[in-house]
Amino acid sequence: MSKPHIPQQAFDWYDEYAHGDIDRRTFISRLSSLAVTSLSISAIAAGLTPNYAKAEQVSFNDPDIVASYAEFDSPNGHQRGKGYLVMPKTTDDKTAGVLVVHENRGLNPYIKDVARRLAKSGYVAFAPDALFPVGGYPGNDDAGRKMQREMSRDKIEQDFISAANFLKQHDKISGKLGVVGFCFGGYISNMLAATLPDTIDAAVPFYGSPPKPDIVDKVKGPLLVQLAGLDKRINATWPEYEQVLKANSANYAVHRYEGVNHGFHNDSTSRYDQTAAELAWQRTLAFFDEYLRGVS
Repeated sequence: MSKPHIPQQAFDWYDEYAHGDIDRRTFISRLSSLAVTSLSISAIAAGLTPNYAKAEQVSFNDPDIVASYAEFDSPNGHQRGKGYLVMPKTTDDKTAGVLVVHENRGLNPYIKDVARRLAKSGYVAFAPDALFPVGGYPGNDDAGRKMQREMSRDKIEQDFISAANFLKQHDKISGKLGVVGFCFGGYISNMLAATLPDTIDAAVPFYGSPPKPDIVDKVKGPLLVQLAGLDKRINATWPEYEQVLKANSANYAVHRYEGVNHGFHNDSTSRYDQTAAELAWQRTLAFFDEYLRGVS
């Protein structure tokens, strides 16, 4: 997808806005201070806002997959959860499962498409919606962020723990379970690797913060860490996290994609970088193939 030339400051401010560090008024006010001659402030804001119609890589009508929804119990969370379940259509035998964890705004179309990509590659993919207890993803990222921010973080984490256990025990799963997540989902991927080290067989956090200090030393991997070169906020947390992983002889690998922003895998916004996103995804699939299927 083509994207306008947007100053790096705008990406940095959008990251602050998207993660609740500044409000929308401050974000727009900062954009207005940029000396931009080729683009209006509204054009910059629009370029940073997801356009999901342009980001579908695998149609929900793809003949190779079957998409549906499934609910699961979450006794330590919000009692009940729901997610998008996508399976390969031709899987008569059991196969590995991958939990897909969204950003800090609920189960948006981009994350559903990631789940379909995984099913297209032969995995049973399950993408829970953290917003299900409050009505589900509202169709708007700004509203979704507000909804998720107002929910109990601890209960959301328990919901994803329950979702992982649900998928691990699914009758189409071979017993192997991976997790991939983006932004907030990257944090959840790290958290699950620490909380369920004997349940999660492979974790791929994309630009996610480390687990909480009281559990971080429980991560043993396999872990594939994907970082964006321009992501100052998340990258600042990596050296300390890596020290813990090294001290515990954890099985991990890390890739840093230089010159790209936080969110570079999300192909619905101008933060998307096709070269980095495709390489990161190839590495993700190869990682899952090795640790979930035993294919090297």
